[in-house]
Amino acid sequence: MKMALIGHGSMGQLVAHEATKAGAEIGTILTSRDVSANPAFLIEKLRGHDVAIDFSIGERVLPNVEACMRAGVPLVEGTTGWKKDETSVKSLVLELDGALVYGANFSVGVNLLYRVVDYASKLFASVNYAPFIEEEHHARKRDAPSGTAIVLRDIISAHFDAEIPTASTRAGHIPGTHRVGFDSLGDQVLLTHTARSRAGFASGALLAAKWIVGRKGVFEFSQIFDF
Repeated sequence: MKMALIGHGSMGQLVAHEATKAGAEIGTILTSRDVSANPAFLIEKLRGHDVAIDFSIGERVLPNVEACMRAGVPLVEGTTGWKKDETSVKSLVLELDGALVYGANFSVGVNLLYRVVDYASKLFASVNYAPFIEEEHHARKRDAPSGTAIVLRDIISAHFDAEIPTASTRAGHIPGTHRVGFDSLGDQVLLTHTARSRAGFASGALLAAKWIVGRKGVFEFSQIFDF
């Protein structure tokens, strides 16, 4: 599998390392300077790859998606902070008959946690517990709350009418912790996911890359566990 990597920050470098270990061919690595170049240059650099993985910045997601679709390259979108462009991105992929798998978090454990939280929310809503979310990440993470926390909030909100309190911490080198709580006068229940390293996110992105090749359409990462 010949792979293009978009973004060469800490996650991009980790994906490159894990991909090489797994035997994938890295055809091209596009840095922030490359992706800010004219669209024709980006499309040409992407042509001929089996798949691309993007861990860049939210502002670049829409043009990066368009470049991949016009180059005929399926894309794994791991960047967060592009909620405002989500409708445009999905429409573009479908219009150009492309393939995209995206996720706020590419940890397999987190994506299974989504399902646990959905079921738990239904149960706790029926007995009037109060939900809340806490998330912690390293100091370099720009968006707060995290994309994962936003997904969790949306899942919980489907079962509760009140706004879901969400607290964010940015400090040190924390890979990522997400905690969903259900509180009552008598007790409190916590569901927690703690990332031990960011390698798990890279492995999930590579799993998604293998899965998306040969498919068409727009998929969330959590959907790959349904196939």
